[in-house]
Amino acid sequence: MTFSLKNFERWALYYMPTGHRHVIVIGTSLGGLAALRTVLSAFPQGLHATVLVVMHVGNQRSLLPELLAPHCRLLVKHAEDDEPLAPSVVYIAPPDRHLMVFEGRVRLSTGPKENFTRPAIDPLFRSVAVEAGERVVGVVLTGDLDDGAAGIAAIKACGGWVAVQDPSTCVAPSMPSSALRATEADVVAPLDQLGDAIVNAINEKPSPVRQNVMDRTSIELETRIALTGHASPEDLDTLGERSTLTCPDCGGVIWRVGEAEPLRYRCHTGHAFSNASLNAAHERSVEEALWISVRRLQERAALALERAHVAQRRNELQEASDELEQHARFAALEDSLRRFLQQETVGQSTP
Repeated sequence: MTFSLKNFERWALYYMPTGHRHVIVIGTSLGGLAALRTVLSAFPQGLHATVLVVMHVGNQRSLLPELLAPHCRLLVKHAEDDEPLAPSVVYIAPPDRHLMVFEGRVRLSTGPKENFTRPAIDPLFRSVAVEAGERVVGVVLTGDLDDGAAGIAAIKACGGWVAVQDPSTCVAPSMPSSALRATEADVVAPLDQLGDAIVNAINEKPSPVRQNVMDRTSIELETRIALTGHASPEDLDTLGERSTLTCPDCGGVIWRVGEAEPLRYRCHTGHAFSNASLNAAHERSVEEALWISVRRLQERAALALERAHVAQRRNELQEASDELEQHARFAALEDSLRRFLQQETVGQSTP
């Protein structure tokens, strides 16, 4: 699939002042509803830009357009596949669909999850980066982990303008903090200032000097994977190097993508993970495995005790003694592992 600016530029020239930024993409997660209400309320009626929003909603029914509409002067709606982009409209990613842009039209994809979520922020950000370059305004708001960091870096690399919510003002600061580690933002501000800064960026012309994009091919390739849901081993060899890790979603081989922040991974079926999301998944799987071990040890100790009682009733004293030793050993192991897990849980919850 080859990405072309032709259709998009025809749309832009028809609707927009020549050379101005005209696409705003916003990504958010935990705490995102209140954040979106504040930012969107600053956008004036007739804003000369299209707004596309991804908030992590999974496959649950979403009322996000209805919840945001009273706080926004623009039309707010769920995006529909293949509809042409229009100015002064806020397109919301529907549940369980990646929201992307291709040749001036909305594309909804059921491609593999990224960072364990669909819709994910990175596919949208990457698609507009290759589609509209310096005419994009990318925004990262409050959220957990680091979805959006790779996408915002792609927007910046393609000449776009970047705004990030001040992490100190976030309900969940890790997503904005990760974005700031991945690239340099043009504006870092609290919510009550962010909306006006975005409007100002739309009203000004971007610098005529376009940044050199060294890895545009990689950005386009990852956009194609998210759009089509297909990734071949050859594609992934182009993106990075095979690692010794396996995909937490499907168990396939994982490739490490790139060397720069944020460190990322992809498997051959297309699942994509940031460093933080993959680490969180492994932490969960290790904890689950250890709790399963606690249960197995508890069951093994209980069985040994029952076998000891049976042996005692038969007056088989040596066998009863052996089973009681087994019971004590498994009970001690269970107790040690349980205390270890409880200490780990307390340590993770302590600031």
